[in-house]
Amino acid sequence: MAKTSWINRNDRKKKTVLKYAAVRAELKAKGDYVGLSQLPRDASPTRVVNRCEVTGRRRAYIRRFHMSRLTFREMASQGMIPGVTKASW
Repeated sequence: MAKTSWINRNDRKKKTVLKYAAVRAELKAKGDYVGLSQLPRDASPTRVVNRCEVTGRRRAYIRRFHMSRLTFREMASQGMIPGVTKASW
């Protein structure tokens, strides 16, 4: 599991992105890049990292299920993800 400080930092970045979303859109529409540079760094949506909702792992993230491949495999094997079955042919 990821350190809670990393998870909390990512949550803080998400809140900052939402807070400045309207301001960023307005500045981008005007083409005011100096104004954009005055905003906090974490106001940019590219600073937010996709993390597993269960473990907080950032690598091997599956967007459709919002979890890492390891957690996905465990939960799918246990039958905890509806509609997902192990392939066999």
